[in-house]
Amino acid sequence: MSRPFRLASQFCIAIRRGPFLSVALAALLSMPAAAETMSDALRQAYRNSPDINQQRAAVRAIDENTPKAKAGYLPKVNANGFLGEEYDYERGQLTSSMTGATGGLKTHAAVRGYTGKVTETVFDGFKTLNSVRQAESQTFAARETLRGTEQNVLLGAATAYMNVLRDSAIVELRRNNVIVLTEQLRQIRSRFQAGEVTTSDVAQTQASLAQGRSDFAGAQSALLASTASFRLYVGVEPDKLAPAKPLDPLLPRDLDAAISIGLAQHPLIGAARHNVAVALSAVKVAEAALYPTASLVGEVDRVLDYDGFTSLPGYKSFDAFVGGQAVLPVYQGGAEYAAIRQAKEQVRQAELALDSQGDAVRAQIVAAWNGLDAARAEIQSGRAAEAAAERALSGMRDEAIAGQRTTYDVLTAQQTLLSARVGLVTAQRDRIVASYGTLAAIGGLNPDRLRLDGPRYDPAAHYRQVENKFIGTSTPDGR
Repeated sequence: MSRPFRLASQFCIAIRRGPFLSVALAALLSMPAAAETMSDALRQAYRNSPDINQQRAAVRAIDENTPKAKAGYLPKVNANGFLGEEYDYERGQLTSSMTGATGGLKTHAAVRGYTGKVTETVFDGFKTLNSVRQAESQTFAARETLRGTEQNVLLGAATAYMNVLRDSAIVELRRNNVIVLTEQLRQIRSRFQAGEVTTSDVAQTQASLAQGRSDFAGAQSALLASTASFRLYVGVEPDKLAPAKPLDPLLPRDLDAAISIGLAQHPLIGAARHNVAVALSAVKVAEAALYPTASLVGEVDRVLDYDGFTSLPGYKSFDAFVGGQAVLPVYQGGAEYAAIRQAKEQVRQAELALDSQGDAVRAQIVAAWNGLDAARAEIQSGRAAEAAAERALSGMRDEAIAGQRTTYDVLTAQQTLLSARVGLVTAQRDRIVASYGTLAAIGGLNPDRLRLDGPRYDPAAHYRQVENKFIGTSTPDGR
């Protein structure tokens, strides 16, 4: 009876000394020479993410609001040409006196001509000035939104990276468990044939093996899902992922410091601040409708081949006008007043949104910080649980050899140890993901802070290219 248990105990030792994921998961996944690192994955996500690229395009589109607003400073030039046939018939006392005839006067002319007009606004109630300020604030808000998108993608990529490592480790643990249980079932059957165990022992081992295979299939399915998520964020399939480390050196010293930093630099708060500035400028733009406007106007009218009342074929006219024009709005139905009141309410709405966003960021930081502390504690508990489960399994094995424990007791101890190791693997994954999440919560998860290699996208470069571009339809990249 003791010899088969010694054989079984060798496989129990295989579980106890088998693959184990260290804090960086290095003990399970050895680091090949050409392994893909976390930095490699984040760099590819930053460069290839459709979410980031579409938000960059959105920022470039918003950049064009500035030259649109500045157009109010520039003159407006219009040209108009006309060509047609004109018929005129007049009858009455005037006709008789002009022609000496009692009938009507008929004229026909082929009318041609053109008109040119230049208008330069001198004063528009500061509408253009405030429209430019509004457009600039919209651009700054869009850049903050882009920063937020970059953070979300980088955090998603880091999470997907760690999920692949975690699920790969769990697959190996589950596979090793199936191997051990398969060998144990073979030994239990041999002992059953020798009359050393009962059918219950065989059935219990078979049930454990079936459950182990089911857990192994579930682990494989989870790994496939994590792989798909990795592909979504990074743009490529994971291959030979290297261990990763937590970002503790990049985090503030305590929770209060984290909250202070987050409220100052989080992109959601930055975007909300700029949205308040956008709303304030919108009030001043609306108020411009109450101010007078003044402009300089130059106009030229040229008419060719016009007969009209002159009855002179080939008659031509030329008119030119240069002067100033002023408009004083008196009453326009009240729409302008409603627009001003509406804009003021939108300012209040933006201010409340800023306050709400600050509260949300504060809550996010507190949750992330506490989650990080919990992950650290879980690792300590997980290590203690694994060590205790190893000792329990060793004791069960020795007691089983002495006939004091059953096959069921040994199988239960093995599954307890396996569960402890799966829990520790998960806690180690949570520890690293929580550090990335905490850095994102304070608004610091960006390529520069992570020291990622490769070029950076500078949204200000496109803005400089288009802010004074007042003619042409091609974008700076040639499209």
